[in-house]
Amino acid sequence: EVQLVESGGGLVQAGGSLRLSCAASGFTFDDYDIGWFRQAPGKEREGVSCISSSDGNTYYADSVKGRFTISSDNAKKTVYLQMNSLKPEDTAVYFCAAAPHSPIIATLWAYEYDYDYWGQGTQVTVSS
Repeated sequence: EVQLVESGGGLVQAGGSLRLSCAASGFTFDDYDIGWFRQAPGKEREGVSCISSSDGNTYYADSVKGRFTISSDNAKKTVYLQMNSLKPEDTAVYFCAAAPHSPIIATLWAYEYDYDYWGQGTQVTVSS
């Protein structure tokens, strides 16, 4: 059974940090690119970051560049999203998702339809 399980969400003050984890199982982890998405109330889901399984390249939305860092521990089949300098506008449910590796990941990573598997999400709330 394919599973992606997010953890690490919570309530934090503006300027604080959180580290999200995405634990994967049930598929060949090394063959998949892992992305993080978020959805705020009343808004569409948006791509936050992605890490490529083939070369470890990382991709970020402009809104989080310089504040968020994605990393992967392939031995643990876990992807992390370190979130620093959090802002109230980062408040959302954060999802991790897995897509078969694509050679054009740089173009596709933020498109949710490209992802086959999704986690249930973890809530991040940033208070002002």
